[in-house]
Amino acid sequence: MTTTRYDRRMYQVMNDRRAARFHATAGRRRAVVAAHVALTAVGVGAWIATVFGPWFWPAAVIAVVLLPWVLLTGLLNGSTRGLLELRGRMLDERQLIERDRVRALSHRATLWLLIAAAIGAVAYGTLTDEPLRAEVAPVLSGVLAVHWIMPLWVAGLRVQDDLRDDDVDAEA
Repeated sequence: MTTTRYDRRMYQVMNDRRAARFHATAGRRRAVVAAHVALTAVGVGAWIATVFGPWFWPAAVIAVVLLPWVLLTGLLNGSTRGLLELRGRMLDERQLIERDRVRALSHRATLWLLIAAAIGAVAYGTLTDEPLRAEVAPVLSGVLAVHWIMPLWVAGLRVQDDLRDDDVDAEA
């Protein structure tokens, strides 16, 4: 397989280490993932409120949250060195295996979220004796957003710390 100019450029972007200090340790990566989860929840909640609610002001929340969310997404992609963004031909065998693991773990986590949403829907219908029609679209939108971004969160939590030069010298 040949690599394209796009492949080479994306590989270069995803392996740019200028921001590595922000995700160099597991604790920092956990903090980035936690902040990304929080901003995703706020952004998706504001989007749901704008689209499915009677208000328009949550659109301003989306505008405020979007830039930091994009920056944190970039940090997470950089910490994983593009594990989920690069084409398979740009990844080595170890990275392909790790990408499959991340996707499998994300799938399991999303499955449990879907089960919880289904149980919540049944409980809501049972306890209130009301149809759930109005709530289905917003809940499904939220679950879809989590399903879409969960692999990045899992990858950000699973990535190993880079070996420092001291560690490499000690192993040699």
